[in-house]
Amino acid sequence: MKQVFLILFTITFLIGCTTSPTNRRQVVLYSESDMARQGEQAYREMQTEIPVTTDNRETAYVQCVADYVIEALEPAQRDSVGWEVTVFDSEQANAFALPGGKIGVYNGLLDVAYNQHQLAAVMAHEVGHVLANHSNERASQSALRNVGIAAARILGASDTTLQAIDYGSQLGLTLPFNRTQESEADAIGVMLMANAGFDPEQSIALWENMSADGGPRSPEFLSTHPSPDSRIGALRDMMEQANALQQQAIARGMVPDCVPGLAN
Repeated sequence: MKQVFLILFTITFLIGCTTSPTNRRQVVLYSESDMARQGEQAYREMQTEIPVTTDNRETAYVQCVADYVIEALEPAQRDSVGWEVTVFDSEQANAFALPGGKIGVYNGLLDVAYNQHQLAAVMAHEVGHVLANHSNERASQSALRNVGIAAARILGASDTTLQAIDYGSQLGLTLPFNRTQESEADAIGVMLMANAGFDPEQSIALWENMSADGGPRSPEFLSTHPSPDSRIGALRDMMEQANALQQQAIARGMVPDCVPGLAN
C-alpha cells in the first residue's frame, strides 16, 4: 500500500501542476487545445442528439444574457475561443459550458431561473468551470486514479485492497475535488455576473429556488455538490465585493436589458 501511494504522490507532483483562478493548486495532464477539441466534439454530438429549441424568443433571450457574460470576461478569455450558445429543448433545469467556449442551456432552466439575473448566475457559474480548467482537472483525476489501481495490481494487491483504493480515491480525490470545483465556480461566477452588470444578490435567490425544487438530498460529504445551505452561505459572504463590482459595471454602461422575446 505504501508503494502504491508513493507512486500516486510522485505522479501527481511531477506532471501538470498549475494554479486555478482562485490560487488553488491543480494537476492537469492535457493541453488546452486537446480539451477544446474534445469539448467541440461533445458539443456537436449533443446538438445532433438533443432537440434544439425552435422558439426564437428563448434563443434571443439566452443569447442576450450570454453576450453580457462573455463581454465581461478578460479580453484574452473573451477573444481566444469561439464562444457559442445553444438552447436545448429539454425540461431539465440545467446548463453547461465546455472547453472551447461551448455553452448549452436547457430551456427547462427558464422555469427555475425567473429573470435575467438568475439565468446569468447559472451561465456565469458554468463559464467559471471553463475558466478554472475544471474539465481538464477532472479528466486528469480520473487518469491518475486508473494509474493508481493499475499500479496496485502490478504490486499484487488483493481484491479487498483494490476496492479500498478505488473507494478511497473517490472519497479522497474525486468527490472532494468536485465539491471544491463547484464552490470555486460559484465564486468565479458571482463575480463574473456582477462584472457584467447583473444583480449578484439574485444568485442567492436562484439557489433558494433550486433548493425548494430539489427534493431529498444525499449527505454533503458524499455529494459532488455543496449543499444548498452551504452554497448560499458562501455566496452571502461574497456579496459586498460582488455588489461593488456590479456598481462599477453599471458605471461603465453595462446595464443588461434581456427579457424573454427580446434580443440585446
